[in-house]
Amino acid sequence: MVCFLTGLILAVRCARGSKHDFKILKESRLEINTDAQIKTDKGFIGIKELFPDSEVPHKSSKHHPLTQEQKQFNRQLARERIIIEHRNRECKIFRICNERYRGKHKNYEKTWKLVSAIVNLKLSTRHLKFASP
Repeated sequence: MVCFLTGLILAVRCARGSKHDFKILKESRLEINTDAQIKTDKGFIGIKELFPDSEVPHKSSKHHPLTQEQKQFNRQLARERIIIEHRNRECKIFRICNERYRGKHKNYEKTWKLVSAIVNLKLSTRHLKFASP
């Protein structure tokens, strides 16, 4: 979970084995404010039942192509969600996803939280490298 205003990672949830992100969200019972803006990708299509104000891109099919307004909505949502994808990239630099995790399974979520804390620290101190001494 990423804050759209600051770009900081707010929460990390993990599960054992290969499990879809939406299933992890449902099982984690994460307390999310009802006033929060939730913007997801197409993998979270059923989130409207949990959070009615959430924004999910429209899905097209062969028989039902998207209208111009739906395409514009998807484009605008993608522009706003790019912050999340940038945070994912910065976390993946640590190669915790690419390779087999060789630590204890009980420490996997702790490792992810540590990586997200490092990414948050890097983001919050980014302006300091341009400061004059």
